[in-house]
Parts: sequence; structure tokens; C-alpha cells
Amino acid sequence: MRLKALVGGGTLSNRRQIIRGLLAVGAFGATSRLWTGCTPTTSPTTGDSPAANPDASSVLAMGFIYVGPKDDFGYNQAHFQGKEGLKGMAEVKTIDQAGVPETTEVQEVMQTMIDQDKVTALFPTSFGYFDPHILKLAASYPQVQFFHCGGLYQEGKHPKNVGSYFGYIDEAQYIAGIVAGHMTQSGKLGFVAAKPIPQVLRNINSFTLGARSIKPTITTQVIFTGDWSLPVKEAEATNSLVDQGIDVVTCHVDSPKVVIETAEKRGIFSSGYHANQSSLAPKGYLTGAEWDWTTVYTEYARLIQAGKTLMNDGIPHLLRGGYREGFVKLSDYGPAVSPEAKKAADKAKARLQDGSLIIYTAGLKDNTGKVVVPKDYGQTAIELESMDWLVEGVIGKIA
Repeated sequence: MRLKALVGGGTLSNRRQIIRGLLAVGAFGATSRLWTGCTPTTSPTTGDSPAANPDASSVLAMGFIYVGPKDDFGYNQAHFQGKEGLKGMAEVKTIDQAGVPETTEVQEVMQTMIDQDKVTALFPTSFGYFDPHILKLAASYPQVQFFHCGGLYQEGKHPKNVGSYFGYIDEAQYIAGIVAGHMTQSGKLGFVAAKPIPQVLRNINSFTLGARSIKPTITTQVIFTGDWSLPVKEAEATNSLVDQGIDVVTCHVDSPKVVIETAEKRGIFSSGYHANQSSLAPKGYLTGAEWDWTTVYTEYARLIQAGKTLMNDGIPHLLRGGYREGFVKLSDYGPAVSPEAKKAADKAKARLQDGSLIIYTAGLKDNTGKVVVPKDYGQTAIELESMDWLVEGVIGKIA
């Protein structure tokens, strides 16, 4: 996914604004009692989700934009599936467009959705859409709300009609790591990663911590490909990891398809990411860390229909959530997963859902032996947003 550091080296005042935004999850959650539970296009497509013959003025039009195809078995497909979950919701219609590059073209697409399709809530999902494209359009359309996946809203700097949402998918990676820890015979896991940014490092570390909670001697070999979608390099990295003796592989790239298919061909286990890839590896797929964007998009729609907006502070500008909030989920267990692995994973999942499991506990060291977690860090800890280290047990360097 096109995601960069959410905090980085921001000023103290910026960090305080971020903390307030993270705490806004609580305010969002208070309104969430109603929660239950491809080829690039050349023009926007409209979903048939409004109620039968509703008055046009009462219909909420929501626009979704993806940088890649809707059927990539990854990041873009997860958002498309989230959008599809809005079908049948009263007086809501959806418009989406795939294959939109992170250039001025996305500005043209957003403008068309606003002017022609009467969209009032936009969800441009790729990181590179944020600055300058969303920020420029938001200033020109102050009554339209722009919700960006993974970006960093800063109060006083960005337009009031811009917001950011993202999920703690490393919670699902931790559970996937538990499954991998039970299923590995070699004690060697592999991770194909795009770039060493904080959110990617957090997934690598959480997966490793989950596995090492089962067998403390397990290691995770990581290979960074250098970009989000490099199929040839992803295949080469997977093959290299297998040649080094790993027997379970996972990844953080835009589309896990190549990694999962390569693992299946080489006869090792795989763990997915973003969406469900079980159909690509019927024998070796163990489970996977998935998004549940339908939960998020449904609640956004309900809040907007209730008259709440970013502009009147009825909707938080910086929104985060994990298992407890329904932002993430786990793929169904594959046929190879043992009863013991399922039991351990389900136990951890329950503890994440009730908030009793802390992944980053006091005393954790990085892979150079330095203590990097001096005290327990819960999921909203600002320190985790600027992670720049690999946990003990990870073999590799941050290039």
C-alpha cells in the first residue's frame, strides 16, 4: 500500500494533535453501537445501493478511488470489498474507479465524481493521493468530505474537511504469527516486504512476536523489495527465502498474489495479507491478516446520514482501530492448520478483542540487542507510529 510514516520526526505540538486524534477512536466507538459485527476502469462506475426510487437530494453519494485493479488479491481488492459491503444500505449510492495513478489524474477523477456524480464523501485510498492532490481539491470543495486511508491529518495545517483512517492490522499479523509458530518445522519464517516504513516494520515485528510466543527460538528472515508492486522481485525474494530453509512465508506488498502462488509451487506454507488469498494456495495457505473496511465505511455512512461531519467535529479527523473496533479480521484457517494452532490463535484473538493482550511489552529488544520498548506500549502508543527497528528474532537490516 502507499503508506508512509504517520509520525516520523514531527514536532511536539504535532505529536499532541496526533495523540488527540488517536484518542478520538473512543469518540468514534461511542457512536458505533450500530455496528454489526479486475482491470483498471476508464470511467467511474456507480453501484446500485440506494433504496428504491429515493429522492435524489436525500441520497448520500460516496466515491472510492483505487490505485490498482479491484481484483488484485490485495490492498485494492480489500477496499473494493469494503465498498461492496455498503450495497443495500438505505439511501446510499457508491461510485468507484480503479487504476488511478498518484498524479493529477486523481484530481480529475475526484472532480468528476463531485461535479457529475454529486459525491459528497470521497475515499481516495492510496497514500500518494493525499499530498498534494486531496489537499488541493479539499480547499476547492469545502463542503465535500475527503477521507484518506493511512494519511496523517494535522490540525491547523490541513483543511477541516480532510480526515484519515487506518487499522491496527498488525494485531491480525500477530495471530497469524502464532499459527506460523505452531506449523513451522524448521523454525525459520520468511517475510517479503516492500519498504522499511513504520507500518511495514510493525507488521514484521508483530508477526515475529506472535510466532516467538510459541517457540522463542523462531526467526523471521526479511527481504525488502524496494517498492509496493514488483512481481518479479517478489517471486525472486520468495524463492530465495525457500532456498534458505524457511517453511512459512508472509508479506507486506500491494498484492500478495505472487508470493502466495510461489510459496504453493515450492511446497511451503503461506500466510496472507490485505484480503483472502486461500484460493491461490489450497494446500499451503494457513490464514491471513485481512482488513474489514465494510465496518468502517458503514459507520462513516451512518454518521454522515446523522448530520455529523469532519467540519463540525462529529467525525474524528484521525481514526484508528483494531480487532475491538472491527477494523481487521483473520482469514479462515486452511486445511493444514492443526487443532493446537487454532486453539492458541483463537485465544489470542479473544484477548485482543477484549483489550487484555499487549503485543509490545516492556523490555523488548531489537535485533541488535538494544531495549526498544522500555514500558508496555498499547496499540495507541505514539512510539509505535514511528517504529524504526526490527525486533529480536528478525534477520535482516533496515535498508
